[in-house]
Amino acid sequence: MPDNHPKIATSDSPTTTTTAAPSTGTASPKKRHKMDTTAETHRGHLWIWIVAILVLAIGGLIYYRNQQSAAQAAKAKAALANRSVPITTGTVSKGPIGIYINALGTVTPVYTATITSRVDGQIVSVNYREGQMARKGDVLIEIDPRPYQAALLQAQGTLAHDEALLSEARIDMDRYQLAFNRNAIAKQQLDDQTQTVKQYEGSVKNDQGTVAAATTNVDYTTIKAPIDGRVGLRLLDPGNIVTSGSTTPLVVITQLQPITVIFSVAEDYLPQIQKQMHAGNKMSVDALDRAQQHELAKGSLLTLDNQVDTTTGTVKLKAIFPNQDLMLFPNQFVNARLLVDTQQNAALVPTAAIQRNAQGAFVYVIKSDQTAAMQNVTVGTTDGSVAAVEGVQPGDVIAITGFDKLQDGAKVKISNGAGGSNPSADNGSKSGGSQGSSTKSSGSGTAGSGSSNRSGGNRP
Repeated sequence: MPDNHPKIATSDSPTTTTTAAPSTGTASPKKRHKMDTTAETHRGHLWIWIVAILVLAIGGLIYYRNQQSAAQAAKAKAALANRSVPITTGTVSKGPIGIYINALGTVTPVYTATITSRVDGQIVSVNYREGQMARKGDVLIEIDPRPYQAALLQAQGTLAHDEALLSEARIDMDRYQLAFNRNAIAKQQLDDQTQTVKQYEGSVKNDQGTVAAATTNVDYTTIKAPIDGRVGLRLLDPGNIVTSGSTTPLVVITQLQPITVIFSVAEDYLPQIQKQMHAGNKMSVDALDRAQQHELAKGSLLTLDNQVDTTTGTVKLKAIFPNQDLMLFPNQFVNARLLVDTQQNAALVPTAAIQRNAQGAFVYVIKSDQTAAMQNVTVGTTDGSVAAVEGVQPGDVIAITGFDKLQDGAKVKISNGAGGSNPSADNGSKSGGSQGSSTKSSGSGTAGSGSSNRSGGNRP
């Protein structure tokens, strides 16, 4: 077959024929891979720059805010340093302060008279007012006395009859004695008359006893107050019939002046208490209300029980109170504080001045340049409004208010007011006048136990 393809001549081989390669329009695979790698490299570098720029921007923002906060803090500190914090102050004083044992107590009357009837009869009058203060011997209730007056009259008649017979027998005996002396009668007749006289003497004594019993019954119809005290509520009205064997009381009287308080303390405190009692010291006892905020009465320790309660490990003590203002009432609950010792020459501060943080207790001492300095202290004996501390000296001025804005080194403005008193000094002098009036730590007593306040730290 004829070759229809054209022949192309070249300079090298004019007789050789070749065909041209068709054009595809795309790069080769090797070249395309190289281009893709270059693009990815560019994109990676771009993300690195973006992240770096973001990190720098965030770091710059944080730095700016820290600088701004530091500037504001410095400005606030400078403003606080230039501003005076208003406070009130007290002065550290030196004096005695007492060591107490706290316990729960119950008020008990010295005497309680529950009066019942000792005779049978009808109540004719009730002569007392409910709740009145009665004196010993006051007539309270009257029972119909007529049956007992009649019995007394009969006994008196019998006595008079037998006394007359006795008198006649004695006269006859005297006559027989004279006759016997003259040998006019036999001795047997004189002896018989002597025995007759003795019989009548016995009858007279029996009659006298009957009269005394009848007189007593008449007296029992008038109910009188056996003690001084307060009369309770009326239990019976006129017209009621009472009997001698009944246990129903007619009236109850309790003595209020003086009055006692019974409280229990742990047996661990017995050596301290007995030491004071054996030395003849009169131990003071304060009766406080339920919240331990108000003193109801002051008294002294009367005695202690003769044994320790083995179930609770406590011993009962009894204190006596004059109770002139009648602030103590029978069966009333009170908090008893027994003074067992007195700490002398202690540095006393108001408890309101004592502040606490994680490191312990401290106070703000006011320097002469009107700045506050934080001073750590050790709290010892505490009494509600006064505390004995170590770490400050008598005469130091300390802050007692304004702690919400007060800090170490801050300037202060003292605003105690005209004629302001020194709480610490006042309480110190008061404590000294009464041989101390504080406790050694807070702690609420529990029934049947006492707590000696010794460690300080928290206010009661």
